[in-house]
Amino acid sequence: MSAASGRAAPATVLDSPLVRFGRAVCGDLAAGLRREWLVTNALGGYASGTVAGPRTRRYHGLLVAALAPPVERTVLVADAIEWATYDRWRYPLSAQEYGGGWIDPHGYLYLQSFALEGLVPVWTFALADALLERRVWMAHGANTTYVTYRLARASGPVELALTPLVTYRDFHTLSSGKSWNPDCRAVAGGVEVRASAGARPYRLLAGDGQFTLGGDWYWNFYYREETARGLDDRGDLYSPGAFAATLAPGATLTLVYTAEDGDPDLGGEAALAAEHERERALLRRAGVERAEPAVQQLVLAADQFVVARQPAPGGDGAPAGRTVIAGYHWFNDWGRDTMIALPGLTLPTGRAEDAADILRTYARYVLDGLLPNNFPDAAGVIPGYNTADATLWYFVALHHYHAATGDDALVADLLPVLRDIVAWHVRGTRYGIGVDPADGLLRAGEPGVQLTWMDAKVGDWVVTPRTGKPVEIEALWYNALRIVARFLAGRDDAAAAGYDAQADRARASFRARFVRPGQAHLADVVDGPNGDDNALRPNQVFAVSLPFPLLEGSEAAAVVESSGRALLTSYGLHSLGPDDPAYQGRYGGDQRQRDGAYHQGAVWSWLSGAYAEAVLRVSGDPAAALAVLRPFADHLGDAGLGSISEIFAGDPPHLPCGCIAQAWSVAEVLRVWRALAGGESGEGAGG
Repeated sequence: MSAASGRAAPATVLDSPLVRFGRAVCGDLAAGLRREWLVTNALGGYASGTVAGPRTRRYHGLLVAALAPPVERTVLVADAIEWATYDRWRYPLSAQEYGGGWIDPHGYLYLQSFALEGLVPVWTFALADALLERRVWMAHGANTTYVTYRLARASGPVELALTPLVTYRDFHTLSSGKSWNPDCRAVAGGVEVRASAGARPYRLLAGDGQFTLGGDWYWNFYYREETARGLDDRGDLYSPGAFAATLAPGATLTLVYTAEDGDPDLGGEAALAAEHERERALLRRAGVERAEPAVQQLVLAADQFVVARQPAPGGDGAPAGRTVIAGYHWFNDWGRDTMIALPGLTLPTGRAEDAADILRTYARYVLDGLLPNNFPDAAGVIPGYNTADATLWYFVALHHYHAATGDDALVADLLPVLRDIVAWHVRGTRYGIGVDPADGLLRAGEPGVQLTWMDAKVGDWVVTPRTGKPVEIEALWYNALRIVARFLAGRDDAAAAGYDAQADRARASFRARFVRPGQAHLADVVDGPNGDDNALRPNQVFAVSLPFPLLEGSEAAAVVESSGRALLTSYGLHSLGPDDPAYQGRYGGDQRQRDGAYHQGAVWSWLSGAYAEAVLRVSGDPAAALAVLRPFADHLGDAGLGSISEIFAGDPPHLPCGCIAQAWSVAEVLRVWRALAGGESGEGAGG
């Protein structure tokens, strides 16, 4: 059967794709495996893989559905084995890796180019004189993935043989097929798969062609990134059958993988046009139609993290409404990440209403003066509150929101929450978090608990406990007091003066305790169990970068200079100075090795925003500050394509590590870049 015809090429989103590769990358297996694509559905679900084709992570798949948005992410359709026959020659389009490093087939060898059309990945295969395009995207707000095959050029028809590979597993796990017998039933246009009696059914459908029921297991797929992470690295997949279709020149075949009810658009053209228009609308909403390509791509990347959270049956303590996925592939929504990322994901992108929604919903879950640290990956689990900074970042996020929107109504609604949080911190709350009456600084911590953003923990080992008075916690506490005072000005001037007095005392104590004679950098923690910690860490930058700086003049300049000399790289700041005996420049190995290096030398890209703001504050030179961020334009073509990685190895060449797309990394680079370039209403960089 012939696929539906239609010779018009899909419209593009960007005038010129920022991310595009030719055969130099596409035909190089290592280069293709290093680069990963990601499309999302605004529910926490996604599709993702490598440019070359082989899945290298347990998290890769063509349909990873969020069955209880944004959590219960489940791999349903992992991949497809794809062949094209043209003029009697049979060409592979896909590639798989099996145990022992055996790769078969080698479809990437026929890949002429790869590009991102906005957020939509496009592979173009050269089959003699034929060009065949493959696109993958997801329906916005639905657990539905579209895969289209368009014969852009040929002197005759191309026959496609497409064999989907399915499973039903939590995205954190790999599974064996030895104990699983899925129920696969033919339906109009394809097949419905039921993994078990209680599992969500899902369908594999084609807009044209023919589906033939099968029932074959494919064994021993190998996931090389899991080997590198010290985790189990083999799994099996099932094929419920195969699609066959004949494409005439200019024709398109659409496959739809869906866990939703109802009838999807099997033609694909309308669905793709809707996605392209949605992305163009994102650019218009942000006002970046004429901005440089890196800014446009970051605006699109920001959209991937803002998702819906639906209330779980019976309630799990997690807010309904909008939230932020901290990172792809494996993070869910975290309070700290959400509040740090919120200004950059929403304000320079024209999504202030999303910011307001998130701020309102999180306020309802403040408990004992604390914001939730994270909402678990499974419904029905109460969130954790083990954080000393997420709650304080909430004040900063609201400050940025108000500066950009002037929304006094939201501030009025949330002021009682802010004041209650401050009161809890003054009298003391969980985990030893409370103001020290001796100096007005905020102390935090107890044995076995990690409370700051440097929160790696392996078993009972807290890698960087930072118990006492961490430098960025003091900067955030000072800002919280100043922000409440500003919000109260004109409403309750006497109360505002009280908060300002607390802030004045905290600032005086900070300068007395953290600024050390003869030492350019600030102490990282004072009053710890073993005394003060003078390690050179990037946390000191927040004493200069936040809207209300603790330091000015030469003291601020010394912080920026010491951070730049010892910690700055192309992609952010080292989490620990390389001269420190505890520094670890390599990131990899099993969980203990990785978490041991996570905050002991790894480079964190999200810190680039704060450092650039600090540079601006002490130099007054926007060009110098913007130069800190410009290397990320090149990084958008590496690792998680079109996005920014979570971390980079401490040692040169600072290879990307961790999550391939991190919310606060994208948010902070975008927020400060737009402010420095004059593209954001409200306050500029540096407050």
